[in-house]
Amino acid sequence: MSLVIMKFGGSSLEDDGKMKLVARKIIAKKNTYDNVVVVVSAPGDTTDNLLKMADKITSSPPGREMDMLLATGEMVSASLLAMALGSMCEKVVAMTGPQAGILANSNYTCAKIKKVNPKKIKIQLAKRNIVIVAGFQALNPRGDITTLGRGGSDLTAVALAAALKANFCEIYSDVEGVYTTDPRVVKNAKKIDYISYDEMLEMAGSGARVLQSRSVEVAKKFNIEIHSRSTFSENQGTIITSEEKIRRKKMEALLISGITFDENQVKFTIVDLPDVPGVAAKIFSRLAKIGINVDMIIQSAAVGKKNDISFTVSKRDIKKTQMELDKTAAELKDVVIVCDEHVAKVSIIGIGMKSNAGVAAQMFEILHKKGINIEMISTSEIKISCIVDELDMEKAVKELHKGFGLSKE
Repeated sequence: MSLVIMKFGGSSLEDDGKMKLVARKIIAKKNTYDNVVVVVSAPGDTTDNLLKMADKITSSPPGREMDMLLATGEMVSASLLAMALGSMCEKVVAMTGPQAGILANSNYTCAKIKKVNPKKIKIQLAKRNIVIVAGFQALNPRGDITTLGRGGSDLTAVALAAALKANFCEIYSDVEGVYTTDPRVVKNAKKIDYISYDEMLEMAGSGARVLQSRSVEVAKKFNIEIHSRSTFSENQGTIITSEEKIRRKKMEALLISGITFDENQVKFTIVDLPDVPGVAAKIFSRLAKIGINVDMIIQSAAVGKKNDISFTVSKRDIKKTQMELDKTAAELKDVVIVCDEHVAKVSIIGIGMKSNAGVAAQMFEILHKKGINIEMISTSEIKISCIVDELDMEKAVKELHKGFGLSKE
């Protein structure tokens, strides 16, 4: 029997009018497929408002209680959407993440799914019910509700698609798909019809906010095709699928698929670090232990048995990183910590890089011609990222988008 997963973001559920529109889209899908499972995010700005409420109480809320608070937003959406469908004479049942059989590890606020037991969902589907699942949440081994990190409803949807062997997974939002860059920055950005899992992973990890990167990882692992599309349009969106399928559709992959940017970056530089084995390992092990995700790293050539290391982290981790580095500086003496909050990351991404030389040179030349200084560089097989001054970020994105021929004709 056919089954489709439909996931709706908060912007699609922020008021009763949109909630009813979503309900009608679900009914239309049910008329085409045998079974429909719907995953929902919290309505509108609910999650942000809950975070603000917690912040007014304490600057360091316990993870367990924070998860209990944040999980309520998705439950509101699931309940109201089920009521909307029920008012339209549809058989429907709403479930929390734990009720839906989503089991995670013990990490609060950013748990990882360990297993999905969809037994209860299958029972409801057998009764011809539409099943609405509150996204972003799971049950941990302690029997507590926990959350899957920001954007975790995408992960819920893809995990359920894998567990239920869905035909495909649709992710609905207020945009029509994945674009060559943010249309708010480059007005003539183009919608991408097909993009590979690897490209989408790099884009999600480099600043694009279309899909949670962990959801794309799971989709790739279980070969779940994702259709990113708009709630408010019937137009074709973007299909996220395997590189093999894309190459079958196109003789040659585009050199560059998209340009991403991330202004949420902070650069730390440790100056005059002793050039001895184990120092870098000690620093980054400490950061890892407190949950700091380090992005780009550059180490300079040693001069006089001293060298410098620069790396970037998310702005939300600036305080924790600074505190840990201050401890390191106190232990090593004569070490200076420099923090630069006025940077941004700009990246070019495309599977076409694998078979084309000179892409990096072209990127650097485009930035050079516009007087944009590159502070750090990192590369992968299908991505090149540069750290630039935050004031140059928008100009860099526009020039790279134009220079690599991604603008609408």
